[in-house]
Amino acid sequence: MGGVEPLVRAEFLSGPRLDLVPLGVEHAEEMAGVLSDPALHSFIGGTPHSPAALRARYERLVAGAPEPDVVWCNWVLRLRARECLVGTVQATVTGEAAGRVAEIAWVVGTPWQGRGFAKEAVQVLVAGLGRRSVRTIVAHVHPDHAASAAVAAAAGLTPTDEEHDGERRWRLSAGD
Repeated sequence: MGGVEPLVRAEFLSGPRLDLVPLGVEHAEEMAGVLSDPALHSFIGGTPHSPAALRARYERLVAGAPEPDVVWCNWVLRLRARECLVGTVQATVTGEAAGRVAEIAWVVGTPWQGRGFAKEAVQVLVAGLGRRSVRTIVAHVHPDHAASAAVAAAAGLTPTDEEHDGERRWRLSAGD
């Protein structure tokens, strides 16, 4: 059987303060508010989505990647103390069990930035992917985004000399 084994999927993960909850279409309305600050998009690109547009996007994400050898794993970040969503993390996983690669990304809404939520979420994500035999984890970080570089470093990724679309590639490989 080709493609990524079905053991790689977005499953509930938990950190000290955050729950990483598998993305559902029902999260669209609350997440539209979380991601509504136009300044948030200065590094991630685009503009804030309306709840309806975000719902349509989440429907596509939940349906899964059209390629048989790609798995999209998406989570919303729920702050347990306040029972609210504060951001997202994602991993696009490719490859067979012996050589799985995950490209990860994260975003935390502006009101919740600077509190270590991205760091916690990405550390939980990286640990969870490692338990699913992901051998290499990659993130793309804008060179001017010091906060995201700090998050990547805290999760064990190191910058490479590679750039893609103006972003530095960070990497963590099993055995590093």
